Amino acid sequence: MTRLLFWYKIVNKEVKEMPRGSRKKSESKMYHVMIRGNERREIFLDDDDKLRFIEILKEKKQDKKYSIYAYCLMDNHVHLLVNEGNETISQIMKKINISYAYYFNKKYSRIGHLFQDRFKSEAIENEGYLLSAVRYIHNNPVKAHIVMQAEDYKWSSYGLYVGKCQYTKDSIDEEFILGIFSCEREKAVELFKEFSRQENQDSFIEYKEEEKVNKTIQNEQEAKEYIIEQLRKHNVSLEEITNVANIRIRNDLIVKLKNKSSLSVRQIAEILGIGRNIVQRVQ
Repeated sequence: MTRLLFWYKIVNKEVKEMPRGSRKKSESKMYHVMIRGNERREIFLDDDDKLRFIEILKEKKQDKKYSIYAYCLMDNHVHLLVNEGNETISQIMKKINISYAYYFNKKYSRIGHLFQDRFKSEAIENEGYLLSAVRYIHNNPVKAHIVMQAEDYKWSSYGLYVGKCQYTKDSIDEEFILGIFSCEREKAVELFKEFSRQENQDSFIEYKEEEKVNKTIQNEQEAKEYIIEQLRKHNVSLEEITNVANIRIRNDLIVKLKNKSSLSVRQIAEILGIGRNIVQRVQ
């Protein structure tokens, strides 16, 4: 407990003092990386998409040229903790991104960029910052109010650390991180859990939604009112929007909702009663 408290103090001190910068080269070869969907769009439309992304993480590191210590998959962005080893971080992310984008575009019959701009990254140069980055990544769904605690989220590597998840085994190299806590795995896992739950002031690169300025539709209720208003002009009900004869009206409405609202692909799909892949494809 004393050792853990020491880590806690050091980690928070180092996180506050760590200089910020974009694409700074890491002397330790370790990076916290974030990739996000182009134009805030979702890059995972179902659980199979998330599973495929994790499989790609496993496949691309099989030659052991680099290591992944943690990941967290959200609907429209991903956090990774990577040790580039014998490859550069740019080479690693290029392999992962191209492979997943090919899968996604083929599955949903779409073309164009899936990810927004280049990936974001920040260098990690010491043990304290490394541990804090792992904690931050695993607690991303907690911060987003998706779950109450990290262990409840299915699509992060936290479950692999605590032995709760096996279907994505070998997608990360958790032994390195656990070894920082203790050489005995059982003890290391308990210390890891305690460290992950501690209150902190961790500050890292993160996904920030676009500002809502110039968005005339701010929430789902306003979106529903807008949809009713638009459909009334065409004498079409919401239930009739899935009819083949109304595809043009449906697509036009999707485009308008994307441009005028702050709603996600999932929210638009649910309101219109259609699949997320349809909303994703309409440009």
